[in-house]
Amino acid sequence: MTPAELSVAFFLQMAVIVAACRATGWVLKRFFDQPQVIGEMIAGIILGPSLLGLLAPDLQHTLFPKESKSILFVGAQLGVGLYMFLVGIGFRADHFRTNARSALSVSLSGMIAPFLVAVALTPWLMSLNLFGKGVQTFQATLFMGAAISITAFPVLARIIQERGLTRTPLGSLALSSGAIDDAGAWTVLAIVLASFGGGPAVALKALIGGGLFALFMLTVAPRLLAPLGRWAEREGKLTPPLLGVVIMLFMLSAWAMDAAGLHSVFGGFLLGAAMPRGVLTRELKKQLEPFTVALLVPMFFTFSGLNTQINLVNSWSLVLVALVILAGSILAKGGACWAAARLTGQDNPTALGIGALMNARGLMELIIINIGLQKGIIGPALFSMLAVMAVVTTLMTSPLFEAFYGKKARERGELGALDEGEDENVGQPAKQLV
Repeated sequence: MTPAELSVAFFLQMAVIVAACRATGWVLKRFFDQPQVIGEMIAGIILGPSLLGLLAPDLQHTLFPKESKSILFVGAQLGVGLYMFLVGIGFRADHFRTNARSALSVSLSGMIAPFLVAVALTPWLMSLNLFGKGVQTFQATLFMGAAISITAFPVLARIIQERGLTRTPLGSLALSSGAIDDAGAWTVLAIVLASFGGGPAVALKALIGGGLFALFMLTVAPRLLAPLGRWAEREGKLTPPLLGVVIMLFMLSAWAMDAAGLHSVFGGFLLGAAMPRGVLTRELKKQLEPFTVALLVPMFFTFSGLNTQINLVNSWSLVLVALVILAGSILAKGGACWAAARLTGQDNPTALGIGALMNARGLMELIIINIGLQKGIIGPALFSMLAVMAVVTTLMTSPLFEAFYGKKARERGELGALDEGEDENVGQPAKQLV
């Protein structure tokens, strides 16, 4: 396709993507009390070969020609990176310090148990030829462990916001645990990629480069960024030159994490966490959030949906495999995080709430399995099973959280009413919370 033809296709794609995501999100929120983000995940699958491609393959190919996927990919990375930057802006470091012991325990338990499940499942999955050619058992086990243990960090942030948990200790504990958990999972993935042909330099670069960048952003960067906050306070608003500086810093942070072999979302989150609070962060949310959540993030869900082919799970034996992966993932992740929270002093309702929140896979799962498919580590059938697992575990999150913790907490007045303004105020408390 020529650049002009790609441009024509792109604008039609984006109109369809936004319409599908908003419509599906509205249906799930209105009738099933699910966050908007769940609708966006499902809309991505609907627009892919699993449904639209099955019912109207010519229409699906016309809407999403192969040549346009690279454009969707880049837009998707920008979207999730900016979203995590907004999440970082609302992150409460004081809550993290208060819950550091619990966060470490929850995140480590949420990794160890899934890796044990991966050790048990991988030989069986390999016997069914669900991995790529040349993948060894050790590599497959590490990848499955990372895929099962990953937490839907961006999706978790949106669920926490919509449930009115952003500025609560439980919300900060869940976000803190998710951040540690996902950093570990991405490090394991870097090791898999290194052993799969990238060489040991890939793993070393991820461990050393990512670690040094995180240390810099958490210690030195807040002091270096302080003048930006004073600039915003003097102006009383976010001026175009100041916004330009912040966007440049975001791009550099995203590049640094991508270059280190991790992912741009961590660069965005760390920069957001280091930003000086006040006029600057308030105006950044106001100006960046609507465009990010309404246009850019849905691009990622659609890109992932284009790679999901549920029709490949076309026999009872493969359905059984998918169910075993789903059950093992839920028990390992949710159960281990619940147990760890209890052992570190949390009451049972709070621990159950944490287990429900940490069990969501969502966006990060889709990112990691997309990498696995692109690198030839997993085949399309296993990709589709893991994509279904990501959707189901994320669908479970809000109902289980409300049943275990949210409903009773609202009755006691500990939480405000559910935030009805979907996608509003990422990183902000619900309307009644202070």
